[in-house]
Amino acid sequence: MTTRHLYVHVPFCGRRCTYCDFSIAVRRTVPVEAYLESLGREIALTGAHPDETLYLGGGTPSRLGGEGIAALARLLGLERELAEFTLEANPEDVTAPSVSAWARAGVNRVSIGAQSFDDRVLAWMHRTHDAARVREAVRTARAGGIPNLSLDLIFALPVSLRRDWRRDLDAAIALEPDHVSLYGLTVEPGTPLFRQVGRGEAVPADDARYEQEYLLAHERLAAAGYGFYEVSNAARPGREAVHNRAYWLLEPYLGLGPSAHSFDGVSRWWNEPAWARWQELLEQGKSPVAGHEILNDHQRRLEQMYLALRTSTGLAMEEPCPPKLAREVPRWIGAGWAAESGRRVRLTPQGWLRLDSLVASI
Repeated sequence: MTTRHLYVHVPFCGRRCTYCDFSIAVRRTVPVEAYLESLGREIALTGAHPDETLYLGGGTPSRLGGEGIAALARLLGLERELAEFTLEANPEDVTAPSVSAWARAGVNRVSIGAQSFDDRVLAWMHRTHDAARVREAVRTARAGGIPNLSLDLIFALPVSLRRDWRRDLDAAIALEPDHVSLYGLTVEPGTPLFRQVGRGEAVPADDARYEQEYLLAHERLAAAGYGFYEVSNAARPGREAVHNRAYWLLEPYLGLGPSAHSFDGVSRWWNEPAWARWQELLEQGKSPVAGHEILNDHQRRLEQMYLALRTSTGLAMEEPCPPKLAREVPRWIGAGWAAESGRRVRLTPQGWLRLDSLVASI
């Protein structure tokens, strides 16, 4: 199955971060060969072959090392450079030998999980790097020929940490990444953070602080030449994430690996989330798909509206316009949450902060 957009989930991490509820497998030593063997079986079942973008997410895909990523690329039969081949990486994995191997394998974009430039905060997050390692990772990736770099940052941390968000933003901007992804901290059930909150050891940031930090990010990044093209993502011109845009445009994509999701335009399906179960099914020659759903026309339209409003492109006001939308949009504009031009409605940063409730109203 040739697909324009392919996602591969690599579940392994050295430890679980304080806030993480992703499908991961904590391993001191990564079973690279066993993982690639199972992935090869899934590739054989699906005939997966990316034509435009490949995104390796996790987990921590960079823990496969330089040769592990190269072997993964060979499994997929990559014969030419893709428009975008993204690898998520922890800073400590970005070494000169690994970067050289990644670049030879076709990786042309690396997303580095910086999260903060405050060592106290990184320790609280249970990250495996410090701020100096983030800076070194950026230098190493550039020196190794990776042309496109993205940094991840988390905002709206508990006030008790006394994190200086402006300082973190300025530290990220000083590294001149091509792209920045921002994630507001959420308290997910089952995470270490959830237990800390339950014991009264941490108090989540309130809505006012969340809004203040989100709007400050817009201000500082815009001043540095970045444009927010999606609610959580800002980029220099021409450096928007091609793969992620496919999700927001509801384009078909295929997912491989534990917990990976796929979409063909009508139906969506997802794999078993646990690494051991995913591996077991493939060893038995069975599909690792755990469930699926078929979207009806109404569901697809709702998703299209929601995803369009997430982006700077906005939502087209088609004729005939749904009555609820026609009634709500003037209210949004009056409140400063949206603007309309050329028969398109685009949310402002204040509107993006209220995205879920605005979509619920229509």
